[in-house]
Amino acid sequence: MGAEGGFAVDRPVLGLESSCDETAAAVLAPDGRILAEAVLSQEREHAAFGGVVPEIAARAHLDALPGLAERVLHRAGLGFADLGAVAATSGPGLIGGLIVGACFGKGVAIARGLPFVAVNHLEAHALTARLPGLLPDGPPAFPYLLLLVSGGHCQCVAVEGLGRYRRLGSTLDDAVGEAFDKAAKLMGLPWPGGPHLERLAAQGDARAVALPRPLLGRPGCDFSFSGLKTAVARAVAAGGAAHADIAAGFQAAVAAVLADRARNALGLLPEASAIVVAGGVAANQAVRAALARVAGMAGVPMLAPPLRLCTDNAVMVAWAGIERLRAGLTDPLDHAPRPRWPLAEMAGA
Repeated sequence: MGAEGGFAVDRPVLGLESSCDETAAAVLAPDGRILAEAVLSQEREHAAFGGVVPEIAARAHLDALPGLAERVLHRAGLGFADLGAVAATSGPGLIGGLIVGACFGKGVAIARGLPFVAVNHLEAHALTARLPGLLPDGPPAFPYLLLLVSGGHCQCVAVEGLGRYRRLGSTLDDAVGEAFDKAAKLMGLPWPGGPHLERLAAQGDARAVALPRPLLGRPGCDFSFSGLKTAVARAVAAGGAAHADIAAGFQAAVAAVLADRARNALGLLPEASAIVVAGGVAANQAVRAALARVAGMAGVPMLAPPLRLCTDNAVMVAWAGIERLRAGLTDPLDHAPRPRWPLAEMAGA
């Protein structure tokens, strides 16, 4: 994989994202400026099933991605002939969607004779905070602590450099975003549950319902949310508490656990320049506030992307492609998408 040195990234890069239930495309200038971006949600297609149906997701990506890429290029005032490279999410994720995005990206690369970058979705989240102009104080220096919190992932990661990631802790059961969705479903809230639960929690009293805070105060950086989810189910079944209070208690418990685990992770990475939070749950304001307090006590900044870049998007994919291109890293056109692709297996620069 790749080449010695780096590539001169002198033309725009097209990023494609199709790993789950958002179809996204973005075009970034060589310096990382966002020229155009778009995300199509599949919420309507999956809502009746209470979660993502892989076959439906793959078909939706196949229908939407070519036209979306053309529209994004048009908004940027560009055509496929103006591109310098293509980057597509190639794992981890739902294999059908990954195949759609990777094959379309490879097709563009073949047709235009362009470099192709197979982007690890987790690395894209990890590098989002380095996007130029995104954060007021500039991108964080390596190493920094990444708290990756989404529907499929919950990890504390030491980001030591491009392609150099050390997992400090991860979930023992549910991902935190999955726990939000399941707790919301127990309270009769629509899918996806996280945003609905956050709005309901704003109306409740977090102290009204005693809920567990798994692993709080224990050594290490691992997470567990299944017991908390079970406690929510029991509180709902008991019927004595308002759903708003249960939601507020659940959200407060999650925020406290994430803050506790992040505090322990900083102890394992004392040289960290910042705490970076990424993934869909990074949009939750209670979680952001709890992590900001931990960062403040440690004397480092807490950095979170704008809300639109917390969830799955193609801006982060294009930027990860630019970072890897600058390091001389590209991928062959027979690179196979990977439904499982741990950060630890990334090739460094």
